[in-house]
Amino acid sequence: MSRSLTGPKLYITLTVCLAMMFAQTVASAQEVNVYSARKEALILPLLEKFEAATGIGFNLITGKADALLKRLESEGRSSPADVFITTDAGRLQRAKEAGVLRAVDNQVLNSSIPANMRDQENYWFGLSKRARVIFYVKDKVNPGELSSYEDLADPKWKQKICIRSSGNIYNQSLVASMIEAHGNAVTEAWAKGLVANLARKPAGGDTDQLRAAAAGLCDIAIANTYYYGRLVNSSKAQDREVAASLGLFWANQGERGAHINVSGGAVTKYAEHPAAAERLLEFMVNEDSQSWYAEVNNEYPVVAGAKIPPTLQAFGDFKGDSLNLTRLGENNREAVMLMDRAGWR
Repeated sequence: MSRSLTGPKLYITLTVCLAMMFAQTVASAQEVNVYSARKEALILPLLEKFEAATGIGFNLITGKADALLKRLESEGRSSPADVFITTDAGRLQRAKEAGVLRAVDNQVLNSSIPANMRDQENYWFGLSKRARVIFYVKDKVNPGELSSYEDLADPKWKQKICIRSSGNIYNQSLVASMIEAHGNAVTEAWAKGLVANLARKPAGGDTDQLRAAAAGLCDIAIANTYYYGRLVNSSKAQDREVAASLGLFWANQGERGAHINVSGGAVTKYAEHPAAAERLLEFMVNEDSQSWYAEVNNEYPVVAGAKIPPTLQAFGDFKGDSLNLTRLGENNREAVMLMDRAGWR
């Protein structure tokens, strides 16, 4: 004989079940899953601070930027990721075009981050700012001879420049900014002139270019400022000697300004914890987080008023290009093809 629950017993049973379901939902909502192309040492402390401040737990997966994007694409709807953090507006645009991000209308992010350092449709947000600048060997180059990125194509610099390969996203974004400023034809002519002035075949990362210049293999190196900052603050005397032999030059100060880029974050398209994801991005652009990151990784804050550490202060004030960084990603494909035509390998 079957029995049915009625009256008070039914009410109590339903109440208990609903309470359990609510508790599970709350527990699930109180975490955020992060895919980060930033190294663990550069993101884990912030996540720990976030958990302590908000009570929202986290799960972190780190990896190479391109590999993480491919993972997001292949996982699709089954991806556990709520937040994707990566370097360079070019990569962030690739993620947007791959359809793995969602647009976020968040007042805190919109008001805290300058409009040119976030996607025009709010699919991604800049979390830290970097500049790609000219470094010169103090004993060989008078900084008065330097002026702009465009000037690096002048024959006076023949066999004097070290720079990474065309496969590097930082260089692709630099060229993308040149396309925006001058158009394809002028930029291609510039790229051919730059290639003609290389001291060696492109090899290695930004730090390798700085070391090569200090070793006498070239007089000028192109690199992001934070690589130089790491050498300045290194515990190794040899690294500090490399930094001491080089000067930093802010290009294009009389016009559009030095080339600027970002590392950034986004909420993923299929995030199961979108509210927690937005709270994490908000936390990463508060003044304390911005100042911490600037101190640890020598990248500039995107938020006005955040403390600038002594290392960055020593680099001096500069004018940065105000170009909306969305354009770097949108111009990326043409930049890559242009660099190939110019013989930039």
